[in-house]
Amino acid sequence: MTNIVSPVAGVTVSKAPARRDIGIKRRYAAERRFQAYGIAAIAFGLVFLFILLWTVISNGYTAFLQTSITLPIEFSEKTIDPDNKRATDPSVLVAANYPVLLRDAIVKQLGINAASRPDVRDASAMLSKGAPIQLRDMVVADPSIIGKTVNITVLADANIDSANKGQINLSVDEKNRKVNDKQVAWMNELKASGALHKTFNTGLFVNGNSSRPEAAGLGVALIGSLYLMLIVLVLSLPIGVAASIYLEEFAPKNKLTDLIEVNINNLAAVPSIVYGLLGLSVFINFAGLPRSAPLVGGLVLTLMTLPTIIIATRAALRAVPPSIRAAALGLGASKMQMVFHHVLPLAMPGILTGTIIGLAHALGETAPLLLIGMVAFVAQAPSSPLDPSTALPVQVYMWANEAERAFVERTSGAIIVLLLFLIVMNMGAILLRRRFERRW
Repeated sequence: MTNIVSPVAGVTVSKAPARRDIGIKRRYAAERRFQAYGIAAIAFGLVFLFILLWTVISNGYTAFLQTSITLPIEFSEKTIDPDNKRATDPSVLVAANYPVLLRDAIVKQLGINAASRPDVRDASAMLSKGAPIQLRDMVVADPSIIGKTVNITVLADANIDSANKGQINLSVDEKNRKVNDKQVAWMNELKASGALHKTFNTGLFVNGNSSRPEAAGLGVALIGSLYLMLIVLVLSLPIGVAASIYLEEFAPKNKLTDLIEVNINNLAAVPSIVYGLLGLSVFINFAGLPRSAPLVGGLVLTLMTLPTIIIATRAALRAVPPSIRAAALGLGASKMQMVFHHVLPLAMPGILTGTIIGLAHALGETAPLLLIGMVAFVAQAPSSPLDPSTALPVQVYMWANEAERAFVERTSGAIIVLLLFLIVMNMGAILLRRRFERRW
C-alpha cells in the first residue's frame, strides 16, 4: 500500500496498488474465457447434432413416399381358370399364372411389341415382384372379378422407385446403372399419362419385412416393440417402485442395504449386451422360452430398466420434504398410510418421469435383442408375445446390412420413426414433470 500526503490538509491518503486491479481484470477475463468455452462446446455439439439429423432426414424422408403404377388388368379366364374348375377346386385360383396378367397389361399400356422378348422383359421388370401376389389375393377374395378388366395400382420395382425419386444418376452410361434408357423413357411416358405416380407409403407402417425393398415395412417391428414396451411397463414399474419404497422408507440402514444400493447403482452402468447374455442363458437355455419372442425381450429389457427406475423413484421419494412425513405421523397415520397416502402421490411425477425415460432407453436398445434371436427374418405380425417378432432398432440394424440401394432410404426412414417415438416419450416425461411437479 502507498501513502500519499495531501498538499491542502496534510492528510495521509492510502492508495491500493495497481496489481489488485490487474488481478480483478484477470478473474473477469478467465470467467469470459470459460463462458466462451462453454458456448463453443454447446455450438460444437449442436453442429454435429444438426449434421446427424440432416443426414438421416435427407436420406429417409423419401421412404414415406412410394412409386406406384396403375394398369388396366384383364383378369382373363383363360389364364386364371381355363378349365373352369374354381367351383370345385378353389386352389386353381392360387396357382394361376398372375405374372402373365401383369406382363400383358404393361405391354399393352406401353404399346410394346409382344414378340420382342427383351422389351417385354424390361417392361415387366418395372413392376414389383410382389404385384402377382396382390392380384392373387384379389381373385381369391372375390372370384367374380374373373373376366373383367379393372384398373389396379401396383408397386413399382425398387429400381424404378429410386429412379423416379432422383436417387439414381440417369446421366451416366446405362451399363453403370440398374435402369436402362428404355425403362427411363417408359417411366417418363407413364408419368406423363398419370399412370406412374408417388403416393404416401402406407406399406412402410403395415407391411412386414421383405427381401423386396418396395414391399418391406415396419409393421412387425412396431407390433413387436409395442409388446416389448407393455411387458417392460407391467413388470418394471411395480417392481421398481416397490423396491424403491422399501429401500427408502422401510429398510434399516446397515451393511446389507448399503451393499444392495451399491449393486443397484452398478447395474445401471452395466453394458446392455451383458443383459442379453443373461437373458440367453436364463430365459432361453434354462427356462426354455421361445427365441425371438417379445416375452423374452421384454424380460431382458425389464432387468435392464429396473435400476434406472429404482434410482429415479428413490430420488423422487427423497425429494418429498420430511415435514410431510412428520405431519402425517403426528396426525396418527401409520407408516404405511404415511407412505402410500402422502409421500407416494407427491413423488409420482418424478416416478413417472423416470419410468418413461427408462422405457425410452429400452425402446432404443438393440444388443440384448440380437442375442436372444429377435434379429430373425419375420414377415408375419405376431398375434401374442410368444410369437416370433422383431423390434424397431433391430429392424434398422437388419436393413442397414442389406445390399439393395433402396434399403438405404428405408433404414433412414425407420430411424426417423424410432426418433419420433423417443421424442414423444421424452416430451411426455417433461410435460408430466411440469404438470404435476411441486415446488417446496
